[in-house]
Amino acid sequence: MDVQLLSITDFHGYIRPHNTTSDGTVKDAQGNSIVVGGAPYIATHLRNLRSGHQNSITFTTGDDFSGWPSEVSFHAEEPTVEFLNGIGVEFTAAGNHEFDLSADFVQNHIGKGHCFGQIDVDSCFTDSTGRRFRGAVYTISSANVTLKGSTKPLLPPYVIKHVKSGGRQIPVGFINLTTPTTVTGTTSYQPALDNLPLVETANKYVAELKRRGVEAIVANVHEGGTAGDIYDRCTNPTGPIFDFARQVSPEIDAIVSGHWHALFNCTVPDPDGNLRPVVEAANHGRLINEINLRIDPRTRDVIRSATTSVNHPVTRDVPPDPAMVKLVDHWVAKGAQTFARPVSTITGDLTRVRDADGESTLGNVIADAQLADSQRTPGGVADLAVVAVAPQKGSTSLRGDLLHAKGANPADSDGIVLYGEARAAFGYANPVLTVSVTGAQLDQALEQQWQIQPNGTVRFGPLAVSGNVRYSYDASRPVGDRVNPADVLIGDQPLDTGRSYRVAGLAYTLTGADGFSAFTGFTDAVRGNRDYEAFREYLVRSATVTPPPLDRATALK
Repeated sequence: MDVQLLSITDFHGYIRPHNTTSDGTVKDAQGNSIVVGGAPYIATHLRNLRSGHQNSITFTTGDDFSGWPSEVSFHAEEPTVEFLNGIGVEFTAAGNHEFDLSADFVQNHIGKGHCFGQIDVDSCFTDSTGRRFRGAVYTISSANVTLKGSTKPLLPPYVIKHVKSGGRQIPVGFINLTTPTTVTGTTSYQPALDNLPLVETANKYVAELKRRGVEAIVANVHEGGTAGDIYDRCTNPTGPIFDFARQVSPEIDAIVSGHWHALFNCTVPDPDGNLRPVVEAANHGRLINEINLRIDPRTRDVIRSATTSVNHPVTRDVPPDPAMVKLVDHWVAKGAQTFARPVSTITGDLTRVRDADGESTLGNVIADAQLADSQRTPGGVADLAVVAVAPQKGSTSLRGDLLHAKGANPADSDGIVLYGEARAAFGYANPVLTVSVTGAQLDQALEQQWQIQPNGTVRFGPLAVSGNVRYSYDASRPVGDRVNPADVLIGDQPLDTGRSYRVAGLAYTLTGADGFSAFTGFTDAVRGNRDYEAFREYLVRSATVTPPPLDRATALK
């Protein structure tokens, strides 16, 4: 008997067809680009692929969420859930981005449809069918994400599906796993959670499934690798998913992966030397992977030699599914309405333009917003906040200016900040963390604003600081010795290199990804809101924001 497995991975809310090279094309074996993707076409291809198959199971391999397109990101991931419900997804492996907000968000909002904030403003929006959000009708699963210090999975560790063979039902088990980088990832940073190791956890649940009489077992793993850039080929496979494939129990018959946004269709020997499929279907709905498991009804196990796999491009040469066209149109229109919602007023421009000391009105306001978010976070209460406005590496979180003059949106007027404008000005879905560092680390971080480049020049990558901080520096002194701790005031008290301070900043900065390695080794991390929400809440609570003076950093003459 045959069991068809259909999956997508790393969808990230790309319901709308996109036309960029990275989001809307794949390469064929000849190197030609094929235009692909979009919810209306995914739905049609799935329907066509299922045709003629008695046993077909549809699932995803994680990162359905952290929807980057605004029509999704503005609406608490609900458009993505409506789409996945609509195409018949039966379960998903939780990816790292499923935890970009919180475990509670995944379990209770997405999983159960619980509302938060103001209905139809913050959550529980009306969907394309006229119904209020009701949550996922599929199972969200992860065997290796736990609460800190626990070995009990936070979500169901596996899913068992029963398929028909004549008059009999045969179980197929799916162990779902999440990349171990989740807990300390810069967007999913969750200090209250743990990640258990992939191989040991998978083997544990293989044994449990076997005790329950399951012989056909699939690992659905949100962890990736790379094997070339041709969508249905396998060239020089490398990466953690291939390490996993070579080590994990030979009782697992196929491995479906995600996370790296890669595209490959490989077969890899298990520890006993028997080949099994290891696949990844790119990202953003560009590909659908199809594995056809051939199962012996007598043994209820997979016949590896007769099992096949193929990655299908989601081409746009098929009729778009009408229900999904309606879904996309509904959420795009809703996105435009949400963008135009006023959230605050400003009395002058908040821009990224930096003065000679590296200060900007937007950078200073963002630092104040992060400090305010910390004060509202249980266990937070930072002494100061920092923002990498021009980081030594990576990209800045300050992405756009907020101008006093009205913009092109018909809903805008002088001094009004619209929801979409605030969202576009700051953030890349990073959480605000409050951490403990020593005064010596703080001093070193201020020194790291100046770093010597490979060509011998000195690059200035300033840190914005919250309004309760003032410091002076001497640019004539050597790099690494330009800030005297005695010239740094935090709440009118000189920086004490021997004491501990609570600092609020984005996870990207505090983990050293911005080039400020001084912050690494912090302790006692507490997670606040994401950058978007922290800034918007600051604007809403302030009601009116005046551009702050640029007087927090001063060069010594």
